[in-house]
Amino acid sequence: MKPLLIVLSSPSGVGKTTLAERLLARRSDVARSVSATTRTPRDGEMDGRDYHFLSRAAFARRERAGEFLETATYGGNRYGTLKAEVARIHESGRHALLVIEVAGARKVRRRFRDAVEIFLLPPSGSELIRRLSLRSTEQHDQLAKRLGIAKRELGAVDEYDYVVLNDELHDAVLDVSAIIDAEGRKVVRQPDLAARIRALRREISAEAARR
Repeated sequence: MKPLLIVLSSPSGVGKTTLAERLLARRSDVARSVSATTRTPRDGEMDGRDYHFLSRAAFARRERAGEFLETATYGGNRYGTLKAEVARIHESGRHALLVIEVAGARKVRRRFRDAVEIFLLPPSGSELIRRLSLRSTEQHDQLAKRLGIAKRELGAVDEYDYVVLNDELHDAVLDVSAIIDAEGRKVVRQPDLAARIRALRREISAEAARR
């Protein structure tokens, strides 16, 4: 089967990054495409592992060079998926997981019609606010801005193929993993299926003739 391009999106604070980490620990056939961003690293984040942290000038230079699959502006910062990241993962035979925002997902959708797009929902509005409030980096004005963005992004859920509720993290990871398995079994994703069916029909005919 041709490796999948999997898009995982959600409003900030829903837990898409944590879910992605758990999914990667569970499945060796999936690898995360590390996004590039112009935002400042948070405590504990490492360049090349969590993001490719770029200056605005470097980001713009690589964008002009056509190195991005998609780019988007979120919270005043630039984000983007490098084409080389996706190519590297697919060449290794693994599915590429893109953890990106709604605006970026829309651009991927236009270029890759067969991308598998999953939208992650919070269990409630109050829980989303609680999770965002736990971030020491979130000031009151930043929190209000992110909540406004979250309300707009929730209106994009019907643009996606699947929706997963991230209430219990373990269950949400299992749901996303099941989606990947199901997509791999789609008829259109099995290029050798026609040959297998022809072989089965010949075998049936040969066996029936001997009876």
